[in-house]
Amino acid sequence: MTLGFTGEHTLKVDSKGRMSVPADFRRVLEAGDPDWTTGLQVGLYVIYGDHLKDSLHVYTVKEYRKMMAEIEEMPKGDSNRKMVSHLMITQSEFMSIDKDGRVVLPLKRREKLGLSEGMLSFRGMVGHFEIWKDDTYKSSVGDKVKDWLADKGEDFDPLSMLGA
Repeated sequence: MTLGFTGEHTLKVDSKGRMSVPADFRRVLEAGDPDWTTGLQVGLYVIYGDHLKDSLHVYTVKEYRKMMAEIEEMPKGDSNRKMVSHLMITQSEFMSIDKDGRVVLPLKRREKLGLSEGMLSFRGMVGHFEIWKDDTYKSSVGDKVKDWLADKGEDFDPLSMLGA
């Protein structure tokens, strides 16, 4: 079975940018960091590209390296390669989780989310997780899910959309 990011968590970021990473997300980050061993800080990559609008995406070291390799395989000189590189590589940042399970989220990243301190929503998406300002997450993502479900009808089973 593949280890991935699942679930929703709401946690606080303080005025210095310190925030805890949910414990189950830390386990996935540890498993996805080939350089990590007990006692070392686990690494992660935060992507803040313009395409993400009001959220940040967080990847394990392994997934981020895989993404970089896929971008490198795109044809050189391809304008799409340059733009994807800008959004996913240039607009990314390596961070480490400290011994207390926290990471310092720089002010520029918090400003992208629209807060300097307050509540954040973490949303597991299997291969990565998203970080949102809690109010923004509830009003945008939550409403989109409700609207989508309303269009499907009462007997809708989301598992019916899977191939199995």
